[in-house]
Amino acid sequence: MDQTDAPPRQTPLVVAIVPAAGRGLRMGGALPKQFLALGGEPLVVHSLRVLQASPVIDEIVLAVPQADLDYCLNDLAVRFGFSKITKVVAGGKERQDSVRHALEHVSEETEIVVVHDAVRPFVTAGMVTEVVEAARRVGGAIVALPMRDTVKQVGAEGRIERTVDRQPLWLAQTPQAFRRDQLLAAHCKAYAEKVHATDDAFLFEWAGHPVVVVEGSGENIKVTRPEDMIIGEAILKARMKADK
Repeated sequence: MDQTDAPPRQTPLVVAIVPAAGRGLRMGGALPKQFLALGGEPLVVHSLRVLQASPVIDEIVLAVPQADLDYCLNDLAVRFGFSKITKVVAGGKERQDSVRHALEHVSEETEIVVVHDAVRPFVTAGMVTEVVEAARRVGGAIVALPMRDTVKQVGAEGRIERTVDRQPLWLAQTPQAFRRDQLLAAHCKAYAEKVHATDDAFLFEWAGHPVVVVEGSGENIKVTRPEDMIIGEAILKARMKADK
């Protein structure tokens, strides 16, 4: 078959960005937490496996520490068959910097960008699909959990000042999905104005765009402390048992 007979290349519409450049200081070890073993595999592999298998994700851009670029591109991606990883880029000092760096490598033809924490290993295919569909409808969407505990506002000397109404409060998780052009503009504006955020939804909201929530799961934990690895192993074992 000559070139004229070759099928046209499909432009990816949905690209997942996985910020995995954190140092994981709260884990207390020398190895970045995203590469710690969970169930015998690097933590980041569990997140990447779901994105790789998702029918709504066309490409993955992975942002990692400069020192791990070669390992992630030529070892991890190949060993685990992550064919959707098309770019591995150097992350920044903060998570926000890593996402911005990755966004600069996403094709202009991309419609939706999904941002998912490398250290949330228990994301599901359903979460990814739902958040992408919601972002297509509204512009921005996040996975989140309604607050179930009683919330106290505490002042000086540990004194409770008031009990906060928990009904409108949600705990943000990832994945989060946004229209690419609007998310990139929000990141560039935040960089220029030195605005810092702990998640991309904040920047999207700050830029004046609507964001809706898709209900997540209590299992969709973010591994940040040593005890989270113990919880993660328990969740993994329970899932493996349920699959048998």
